[in-house]
Amino acid sequence: MDVDMDASPSYFDPQDSNLRERYRRYGKRLSPSPHQENYQSKFSNAALFLENIKKEVDPSDAYQSEGRSRSSSKRRSPSIDSRGISEIGFANDSVGRLKVFKHEEDAAAAAVDSADATFSLFASLFDSALQELMSIPDLILRLEGACRNVSESINNSCSERHRIVEDRLMRQKARVLLDEAASWSLLWYLYGKGNEEVPEDLVVLPTTSHLEACQFVAEDHTAQLCLRLIQWLEGLASKALDLENKIRGSHVGTHLPTSGVWNHTQRFLKKGSISEKIVQHLDFDAPTRENAQPLPDDKKQDESLLEDVWILLKAGRLEEACSLCRAAGQSWRAATLCPFGGLDHSPSIEALIRNGKNRSLQAMELESGKNNQRRLWKWASYCASEKIAEQESSKYETAIYAVNCSNVKRILPMCTDWESACWALTKSWLDVQVDVEFSGGPDKLNSDGATERSPGHVDLNSQSFLGPENWPLQVLKQQPLDLNSLLQKLHSSESVHEAVSRGCKEQHRQIEMNLMTGDIPGLLDLIWSWISPSGGNEDIFRPYGDPQMIRFGAHLVLVLRLLHADEMKDTFKEKIMNLGDHILHMYVMFLFSKQHEELVGIYASQLARHRCIDLFVHMMELRLNSSVHVRYKIFLSAIEYLPFSPGDLVDSGFEKGSFEEIIERVLSRSREVKVGKADVSSDVAEQCRLQSLEKAMVIQWLCFTPPSTINDATRVGSKLLHRALMHSNVLFREFGLISMWRVPTMPIGAHTLLSLLAEPLKHPSETLISTEDHETSDSLREFHDWNEYYSCDATYRNWLQIELENAENAANAGNDVSDEEKQRANMVAMETLSSSMALLLREENPWLVPTEDHIYELMEPTNIELHATAMLSLPSGECMYPDPTLCTALTSAFYSSLSDQVVLERQLQVNVSISSKDSSCVDIALRCMATESDGFGPNELADGGVLAAVIAAGVKGELVGFQVGVTMEILRLDAWYCGTDGSLGSPATYILRGLCRRCCVPEIILRCMQVSVSLMESGHAHERHDELIELVAGSETGILHLFSPNQLQEFLLFEREYCIWKME
Repeated sequence: MDVDMDASPSYFDPQDSNLRERYRRYGKRLSPSPHQENYQSKFSNAALFLENIKKEVDPSDAYQSEGRSRSSSKRRSPSIDSRGISEIGFANDSVGRLKVFKHEEDAAAAAVDSADATFSLFASLFDSALQELMSIPDLILRLEGACRNVSESINNSCSERHRIVEDRLMRQKARVLLDEAASWSLLWYLYGKGNEEVPEDLVVLPTTSHLEACQFVAEDHTAQLCLRLIQWLEGLASKALDLENKIRGSHVGTHLPTSGVWNHTQRFLKKGSISEKIVQHLDFDAPTRENAQPLPDDKKQDESLLEDVWILLKAGRLEEACSLCRAAGQSWRAATLCPFGGLDHSPSIEALIRNGKNRSLQAMELESGKNNQRRLWKWASYCASEKIAEQESSKYETAIYAVNCSNVKRILPMCTDWESACWALTKSWLDVQVDVEFSGGPDKLNSDGATERSPGHVDLNSQSFLGPENWPLQVLKQQPLDLNSLLQKLHSSESVHEAVSRGCKEQHRQIEMNLMTGDIPGLLDLIWSWISPSGGNEDIFRPYGDPQMIRFGAHLVLVLRLLHADEMKDTFKEKIMNLGDHILHMYVMFLFSKQHEELVGIYASQLARHRCIDLFVHMMELRLNSSVHVRYKIFLSAIEYLPFSPGDLVDSGFEKGSFEEIIERVLSRSREVKVGKADVSSDVAEQCRLQSLEKAMVIQWLCFTPPSTINDATRVGSKLLHRALMHSNVLFREFGLISMWRVPTMPIGAHTLLSLLAEPLKHPSETLISTEDHETSDSLREFHDWNEYYSCDATYRNWLQIELENAENAANAGNDVSDEEKQRANMVAMETLSSSMALLLREENPWLVPTEDHIYELMEPTNIELHATAMLSLPSGECMYPDPTLCTALTSAFYSSLSDQVVLERQLQVNVSISSKDSSCVDIALRCMATESDGFGPNELADGGVLAAVIAAGVKGELVGFQVGVTMEILRLDAWYCGTDGSLGSPATYILRGLCRRCCVPEIILRCMQVSVSLMESGHAHERHDELIELVAGSETGILHLFSPNQLQEFLLFEREYCIWKME
């Protein structure tokens, strides 16, 4: 069975590779492939089909169900609606106000839906990565793009009219998604962007300063880290500019041509006006040389131009900044920003490739010496930044020149956010590292003695110290010693703007700083501290914290595991596996709580084996009473993402939990006695009936049809059906022992089992039919036996219901029952007798007697053991609460149910105790030695042997020496072969089947006698009544020894009454 799944949202373009390099740090990158699988809903299960029809008939319920689970109908198919809400017309003011209110709610809901869509979208992307449809670096980029698109969608919906609080919350959510996108981008630059080497075809001789700078940065780890951080920060700023241009339709640098020319000052000077504060010349050095400024209007235009240049530089758009200067009439400024003939002087491989084999720099350095021009340019920029700062003429111009020369103290005052301050410090540090390398390294500088002098002994105003030949000593002291000291400066309010130090406290800024330092264990601890339960409440099944942070933490864990799969050391591996599992577990439970059951398998499959099994068991138990579609989503999540059997799939030493282990745990737990289930107000029979329904519902997990997309789907389906048959037979035995009451109420648990298995068994797979496994054929045969038994049982209860209704109507009306009602009762009675006699008189395959009994043939001493959990029921139907005295009496009664000789020869051991899970129940453990025909070889009498006889006496309420009329209602029943050391072996199924024959066969016969008497009373004798008497009395049938003394007495009383009515 397949579930419909859209490929991807409209903005998700799998073909957009952005011309990135094809290598990453940890190996070769895979070519991106679109994840475009389309599944169509095709329900091959009757329960699912009927639920579909029900939804079509009652659309209101379907709508409510859809509202509770928006993504239940389509698996991993997010849809983000970025359109604004349409305008609404107003009929009048009152209606208008109502519509505005509804309009605001709808828009807010649309924004929430857009944010929630990230859960489905991220699941789809990670699923594609798991299937190797995209590489991990591509996955990181897609995650970043998803966050940006959802953020933009929310911002678009904010353009409509909303209440102030709603608008603020929506924009805050959009801001958080942008911050998350920045964190994913950093992760890509640090781990996804491959290591690059200088292309051999770009190596020129003699070498140039730019080529050597690129080679140094490519080989030095610290310098390479700085370069990646710069590229990351510039990329963030550039994307912010693009977004602003998309939203507002404008962009930095939209100035009129020649706006950088001082037209107003030119006209002022032509008039012959003179002012000490106004420059007297129009060259660009005039303000510095004359210590004056142009007219305020020109100054304002100049400052606006410089502000845009500054913004473009932070975004890494140097070429665009130069073009802006030229367009504004300031070509000289473009030359100061980008010297050496306009070449890109960034020490990156990308810049080297963009420059190509341009020989201009090589020619200049052949003439003036390598790096001399570069050093002179930096020294001149330093002097300009200092001079302009002293004159306080232009803060932007100061910062622009300071960036060229790593003059940090002049840059930081212009950095009012965390990103720009981090960019300034990192860029300056990288440039100085390159300058130090060109100067011969730190040892060469130390040998000159300059760096060893303290600041108090260095005359910064001396001409020799400030010369270009001493570069970069002028700015060396301003640089951080390492990355930690750089981050410490960002925290210091004395060094940076207050907004920068405040930004360090934001969650994603802390995440990014941990990524920079490579402290992954500390990062996981940090995320867990934000989302984990507080106050010592360690309920791991309840999600805490911000959902978006939980989602980010889970995907970060998964991506880091995939990136470092081959390089994890013991300490790091323990942290990312154990703590990472806790974060993943938190996210899975969040998805589960939001009805995203179709997504949980992707993430639960990445948990450790025991955690995965515990989690799925918990989810299946919680959703046991949900709709079939909800349960099917959980079934798909497990069957599609987990191996079916243990050990089927081991990935790099990581063993996943298997579907079989989950189902076995669910089946086992479903049979356990639930704490607090006893209800004093209801009788024991009703409590057992209701508990049987819960036990039967778990079979639904085994009746779903596996999707054809999994490996060996046919074999898996056959295994599930076989397991369903085995477990249903176990439950049928228990249900048969608690459905002995002659009441009209149907055994709901048994009939639920039959309805769930009816459709799968209509068309069983060829694998199941053709199997030569004795266990499978035996289970199928026993199922059909129970099916026939409960069919007879249902017919009898139907007759009993009619009889009670007729008696009640006759008592109320005071008249005899109508002939139609009598005829109807007689027809059902005849049907009851016919079906029961057909069951009892089967000669070739008697009921619950195996055709070929494969029992242990061991000669060594072997024991058989039976465990049961039961409630004691008084004749009134009320529960009899056990105490130690009652347990002792029950133990003695069990021993007394057999002769002393049998007890001694078989070494019978009995232990009765109050159940630890439910104080209204008792736990019974019986054990004895296996003998011929009762443990070894076939059980010829098919009565279950000694242990079955003991339990049958309790079920029938005929224990010797115990309170008369007290019966045992069996809640759980198991039997095994066991060794002398007490270890349990294979199930001893013959004991349980024999016990059911001891209890059920006599009860069927007694019911037939009851019906036969009723027919005779109405004057309609059944033709096969004598066969029933012969069946019990005949020695060859072996039925008589199944009766207890009280049952035989009741049988004779029915026969006596039958004869009396016959004579009358």
